[in-house]
Parts: sequence; structure tokens; C-alpha cells
Amino acid sequence: MGDELVRVYVPATVPMLALLRERGLPASGGHAVTPALREWYAEGDEEELEYVAFTRAAQDALQLLREDADAPRRRVVVSVDLPAGAVGRGDGELGSSVVDLDGPLPASAVAALHVDGAEAVGDVAAAVDVVAEALAGDPDAQFTVDGAEDHELEWYDPSEWELLLRTAS
Repeated sequence: MGDELVRVYVPATVPMLALLRERGLPASGGHAVTPALREWYAEGDEEELEYVAFTRAAQDALQLLREDADAPRRRVVVSVDLPAGAVGRGDGELGSSVVDLDGPLPASAVAALHVDGAEAVGDVAAAVDVVAEALAGDPDAQFTVDGAEDHELEWYDPSEWELLLRTAS
């Protein structure tokens, strides 16, 4: 069991990508296919469950952007493969994909990088401005957030990290 890896989707920002590349990222949580998510979405196959976890990480990236006014307005999700022992259970609430991470993320664990393209920046910026209101149940704010979520994040191989940092900044 010590060899088993778990795919975790970690929300981030473009500046956090640079930090991860240089010395690792002090991430404390992320999203993964958890027993609670499987139970809640029993009819979902593995790919659908992973998509739910990935989408929730992208939603959390909006919160991170809200906290960092200087970061480029692009959601970032880092897909990492971590030893099962480094991934904690999270909140355990039915349907939850939240997991706790034990220690900083090493760049060597990165399986893929996902970042909004340039065409999403306006919608993401608008969503960042109202994400708190959307979470509080404001339907107009949720409509704005949904506009950002209509954009699929672009996929990058870890070998494209430098290119990504140059173009996304």
C-alpha cells in the first residue's frame, strides 16, 4: 500500500506556480475522489468523480485570487500524485472532495498544470469580485461566477512549466 498514489487537485494562482517550481508549495488542502464523494455520487464513474474534484479546486482558485489582488486573473489547478499516506481525509461531509495534505507539495509530484487561457481573464476577474456573494447565495453573483466556470482550464505538461509562467504572468 505504500506505493499507492492519489491524484489531488490543488487550487493555486500563477505566482504560486512559480513558488512551487522553485521550492515547493506549502499547500494544506486540495480536492480528490474521496469515499464521501463516491457515496454521494454513486452513479458516477471515475472520470466523472475526478471532474467534480477538479471543478471544486478551480472554484477554490477564485478564492485564492480574491486574496491576492496582484495575481493574474487566471484560475490555476495543479494536479499532483501523492502517496496515500500524505493525503488526509478532509471534512468527511457527504459529497465532499476536500482532503488535507501532509506537508508541502514538491514540484516532482506534479502530473499536470491547468490554467485559464487569455480569453477567460475578463470573466475570471468579474467572478473574483463577487465570489463571496455567490457563496452566500446571491443568484446574480452566482451567474457571474458561472460565466468564469464556463471556461475550461488549459492543460499543460510539467515540461511546459517555464513557457506557462512566461505566458500567464
